[in-house]
Amino acid sequence: MGEHHCRFCNTKLTHTMIDLGMSPLANSYIPLDKAELGQMTYPLYVRVCDKCFLVQLETFESPQDIFGDYAYFSSYSPGWLAHAKAYTEKMMQEYGVGNESQVIEIASNDGYLLQYFKEKNVPVLGIEPAGNVAKVAVEEKGIETIVEFFGTKLASRLVAEGRRADLLLGNNVLAHVPDINDFVEGMHILLAEEGFLTMEFPHVMNLIEQVQFDTIYHEHFSYLSLYTVQQIFASHGLRIFHVETYPTHGGSLRIYACHEKSSRHATRESVAEMLGQEKAHGLQELSTYTSFSERAKTVKYDLLSALIQYKREGKRIAGYGAAAKGNTLLNYCGIGTEFLDFVADKSPHKQGTLLPGSRIPVVSPDEIKKSRPDYVLILPWNLTEEIMGELSYVRDWDGKFLIPIPDVRVL
Repeated sequence: MGEHHCRFCNTKLTHTMIDLGMSPLANSYIPLDKAELGQMTYPLYVRVCDKCFLVQLETFESPQDIFGDYAYFSSYSPGWLAHAKAYTEKMMQEYGVGNESQVIEIASNDGYLLQYFKEKNVPVLGIEPAGNVAKVAVEEKGIETIVEFFGTKLASRLVAEGRRADLLLGNNVLAHVPDINDFVEGMHILLAEEGFLTMEFPHVMNLIEQVQFDTIYHEHFSYLSLYTVQQIFASHGLRIFHVETYPTHGGSLRIYACHEKSSRHATRESVAEMLGQEKAHGLQELSTYTSFSERAKTVKYDLLSALIQYKREGKRIAGYGAAAKGNTLLNYCGIGTEFLDFVADKSPHKQGTLLPGSRIPVVSPDEIKKSRPDYVLILPWNLTEEIMGELSYVRDWDGKFLIPIPDVRVL
């Protein structure tokens, strides 16, 4: 292996958090007519920096390949839409965002969030690199969207055109950028002098705590703590003044930041509190990261033991939710059609494809009613309640739900 350096502070990386083996890109679903063809796989190898504690993957694919034609449309999840709407209301009520404010969202997807600002006549602009997704925002929701990757280049161009953000936001994008320094510097450029920004990202504390190794995939270049993000932001002249936690994506942080010198936003208690909590959870000690791998193996052994036992008893098992995280879990555990008959998913974009790596067919949820499996393995375990509600009819034939993480449970 060549030398690897931290993507934030450039320190040489010598410590492994977990090696998940070879894996295809998590969202590269295989069309049935290509079922005979091979598929590229890449190492899913996670390192941790012993200086800034940034947990990170290598960059193998160009972001264009991952995000050029993206299978994830935010608007398919009702829970996520409610979260987005609540956010817009909070920004207007508590932070004075209104008709005079320019709101800019980075990775605005299909307009799932900006639509709520637009309804209230707040000026909005989306930035979304996936052309197929941005098209929906423009054509169906009338939201001005720039189809491009965000960084210093685009930020400088917008500022030159006289556009700056009073509220700059990005949900689940900070972890997805290969060049985190260019990205954060871009936000520093685009943010109006007294403006503020919010970013949401999965909290690495929960990933470690709940052994969420399945949230690791190639699109997620970084796994973030407040401790690390605060250092990254500070090095680009941005000050984090508030932080909140949300249950989304297995546990996320929402950080609020402004220019270092901004007088409008005083730093709140929440920042020191969260840093203290992270410290108590060992996030500033190397051993917390390096012991992760053993805990992931335990989940793998337990899940395989359960599946092998059910198969030996002649039981039928289906999967539910063709989420990216499920692909990491299935590939790391080596689970294919010998265990799962199919994986059901609501998204028509995924139905009629095979999962990357495991090659399990993706079908519509109606298939569960038809084939009446004994067990349904819930792959997006963070949506367990929502999914068990939607599939409550599984109980009609005494079917049970299997949850893989943080430990294998039958419900």
